[in-house]
Amino acid sequence: MHPAADATVFIVDDDAGVRDALAWLLRTRHLPSESHASADSFEAMLAAGFAPSQPCCVLLDVRMPGMSGLVLFDKIAERGLLELMPVIFLTGHADVPTAVDMVKRGAFDFCEKPFSDNALVDRIEQALQRSREVLGRRQQRQTLRARLAELTERERDVMRLVAVGLPNKLIAERLAISVRTVEVHRARVFDKMNVKSAVELANLLRDEAA
Repeated sequence: MHPAADATVFIVDDDAGVRDALAWLLRTRHLPSESHASADSFEAMLAAGFAPSQPCCVLLDVRMPGMSGLVLFDKIAERGLLELMPVIFLTGHADVPTAVDMVKRGAFDFCEKPFSDNALVDRIEQALQRSREVLGRRQQRQTLRARLAELTERERDVMRLVAVGLPNKLIAERLAISVRTVEVHRARVFDKMNVKSAVELANLLRDEAA
């Protein structure tokens, strides 16, 4: 399977000819797409609760009837979705300064019409890779939080002391329990957190705190 076959490129442009041309271009590169004829249509999808579960990016026209691409960009940003669905603005020459400003505000990039097919596809693939990485990190954090939720209060106490490097004897003294009990809790923590060493556990917890 093509590495981007699990991804979606959202095309938001009021010009049917542009939408069709972009969809065709993406098909030739094995990149699935979904077209919206207006920013309002895309915003309605977001308002209905759409949350990316696969890598995606947005090709967004700056000027459209109704809601503009700039307003839609702000709504995507307000929902905290810019990292998950990077935005590439499609712009005419007159709107280049505006697009540059949008990049400063968090847009992934902009492409001036008429654009180079190869250059645009390269940036789309880079945007999808960023989305994939962000999605992966979020899924890892969700998995970690689920594992932490399975720990008992005593296991959490032991875990925190193991993670800072205390040996079992000192942990036992600190918690006023036997060394054997510490060993049992330590083994359960390692099993539930799916780690094999205190260093690995410490790194996992550091990632969660980041």
